[in-house]
Amino acid sequence: MVEFDVVDLGPADHPTDGDHAPDFTRPLVNTEFWENVSLSTLYEDAPVLLLFHPMDGAFPATYLWNELRERDIDDRDRIQTVGLSISTPYAHKQLIESRDIDARLFSDPSNEVAEQYGIAHDLDGMAGISEPRPATFLIDEAGVIRHAWVGSEWPSFPDYDEIEAAIEAL
Repeated sequence: MVEFDVVDLGPADHPTDGDHAPDFTRPLVNTEFWENVSLSTLYEDAPVLLLFHPMDGAFPATYLWNELRERDIDDRDRIQTVGLSISTPYAHKQLIESRDIDARLFSDPSNEVAEQYGIAHDLDGMAGISEPRPATFLIDEAGVIRHAWVGSEWPSFPDYDEIEAAIEAL
């Protein structure tokens, strides 16, 4: 059994339901290549479920993507599901292939997007290294956040039933 400490992440000043989603441009990775893409070009085509997760080697990232696949939340017929972490495009490509993820992942090694969303947190014992806290934002075609969840501790996971209900309500 893997043991770990639960870490309180403290308060976060993040966008909430009804706010406009902060836009950004980062490398968006799929199974074959990556290219710089802005979030706004994605939600103009269809609603986006944006998932902030720890670096790709951490168990919460694996668990999150496995749960989404099992629940079929990453179904591209309804929404576009995209992830975002501090991992490199190379690490994202490997995660997509090894976990059979049917989604694209934004690469943000500088963690600037998490800072923009108010959800950056410093990694324990690593001076100057931060990553996004677990968070989900469902964004409609106008760029408005229709459902927001941000973890208050590590590890934490969203309420997948609430995400499904928010997607159905779009």
